[in-house]
Amino acid sequence: MTDYGRGHGSEPWNPQDPLYGDQGWTAHQTQQAQVPYGGDPQQQYPQEPQYQQQFAGQYPQQYDEQAYAQQLQYQQMAQQQMAAQQMAAQQMAGQPMAPQPMAPQPVYDDGSNGQGWDTGQAQYAAAAVQVDPYAGADPYAQQAVGAYPGEAPDLYTTAEAYPPPQPPGLRHLEPEPVEEPLEEEPEEALLPVGGGSGDGDESRGRRAGGRAKGGKGGKGGKQKKRSGTACLIAAVVIIGVVGGGGYYGYNYLHDRFAPAEDFAGEGTEEIVEVEIPKDAGLGAMGRILKQAGVVASAQAFVDAAKAKPGGQSIQPGVYPLKKKMSAAAAVAVMIDPTKLNVITIGEGWRNTKIYEAIDKKLGKPEGTTKDIAQRESKNLGLPAWAGNNTKIIDPLEGFLLPARYDLKKDSTPESLLRQMVKSAADKYAEMGVEAKAKELNLENPLQVITVASLVNAEGKNHDDFRKMSEVVYNRLKKTNDVTNQKIEFDSTYNYVKNQSEINFNLKEAQKFDNPYNTHFVRGLPPGPIGNPGTDAVSATLNPDHGGWMFFVSVDGNKTTFTKTYDEHLKLVAEFQERQAQKKNGG
Repeated sequence: MTDYGRGHGSEPWNPQDPLYGDQGWTAHQTQQAQVPYGGDPQQQYPQEPQYQQQFAGQYPQQYDEQAYAQQLQYQQMAQQQMAAQQMAAQQMAGQPMAPQPMAPQPVYDDGSNGQGWDTGQAQYAAAAVQVDPYAGADPYAQQAVGAYPGEAPDLYTTAEAYPPPQPPGLRHLEPEPVEEPLEEEPEEALLPVGGGSGDGDESRGRRAGGRAKGGKGGKGGKQKKRSGTACLIAAVVIIGVVGGGGYYGYNYLHDRFAPAEDFAGEGTEEIVEVEIPKDAGLGAMGRILKQAGVVASAQAFVDAAKAKPGGQSIQPGVYPLKKKMSAAAAVAVMIDPTKLNVITIGEGWRNTKIYEAIDKKLGKPEGTTKDIAQRESKNLGLPAWAGNNTKIIDPLEGFLLPARYDLKKDSTPESLLRQMVKSAADKYAEMGVEAKAKELNLENPLQVITVASLVNAEGKNHDDFRKMSEVVYNRLKKTNDVTNQKIEFDSTYNYVKNQSEINFNLKEAQKFDNPYNTHFVRGLPPGPIGNPGTDAVSATLNPDHGGWMFFVSVDGNKTTFTKTYDEHLKLVAEFQERQAQKKNGG
């Protein structure tokens, strides 16, 4: 049996030889239970005795000489292959090539000096030295071993063979993969001086040890760059955290303990309109004013409002304020109702009074708003059931809902009238005026508003309103034989006369022919005589049902209601006596 690459014979050398047992590395590692084929030990077959005797008898000395020469050749080949692989690894790592010393070769006495025996090995050693079979060869290619006659072919060179064995020091050692350089932005400013290609030799020298720390494009250079970038990012984060914490900490301490920022004086000449919404607290007001440039800080406004009487009852609305006012000056303006840029419509106001108030507030010539109301009444958003009586003096009467309306720079008489009409229509729809008319035995929803205007004109408070609406409904009844379905309210006569007189000639009023004069006509007037508030409308929709027919205010403050005409006459006599005393100075 023949081992691959070894030649014929059984044991090729004497056990006494120091190289017995293949203590050095051979190309095939077949001795001492080496595993050349994927972990399976190669089976050893003992040589037949006859073959050992035959070859030993025929070639006793040549047999040993050839074995020693072959062993020597294998050792030289192994050493050269190891050197070639080390050189290839250094080239891959980019290190300079250093001359590799040749391992000392065993020298045997050729017998020429007379001190030893002739082994017949010199010729093979000389041939090995003169001819380097690995010169210029690929260190990673499988080296072909010359076969002796009759020797089996080297199966390591076939395509299906196992890879050739490696030296013990390089087994399972794979070269370190070379990473493709990442595209990074230049960071020369982050690298220390001399970190470029100038120290490339040093870096290449260190790569053989495993990791380079310098050199341009090397792995260590990337790590240096990344380490510098990481340090910079960490420093920026730390500075940001510390700086941000210090900033917010300073602001917190400043807002907590330092006095609030504030302007001085009454402000500049520049005026801005600031709208304060409903249900806004002092803090919200302060923030709105600060955003508008009126005050320096919201806290200064809150402090000033709490320190000034009436400062905590500032009403919502639009305020004309100057920029850069002191907080105290701003509060002083906002607690003064006359400074509020709004127009407030009182309950029961007639349209003539509202028109005058709008002209004055907007700086318009007298009569401007009244002309627009008469000309544009059908285009201001009245409900469909309003203004359908041709005898109505003013179709907008009763539809300018009493409330406070904020004025802006672009406010006009027409825009205000439209806003008031819409507010009234929405409120009446919310209160169910249209559906309630039939239940109250009225002809249309407009009569509900007409009754409410009478109630608002004659009553003093909510209790009066409910009793007053009961009086109106009882006098409208067909069974009323006391006033013969006449309402007989002084307020209707005053409306026609555009006055508000208590003492007027009753006989003249009873003779004054006008559809609005309830002393002259039966039933309700064609339309409302004023703009009732929601309280009066609510009382009109829910009368007292106390059977009241008459009322009189003796002292001008309290209204007394009665059910019979006799009771009413007594109260009228008491009222006239008081009026006579006032006239005479009593």
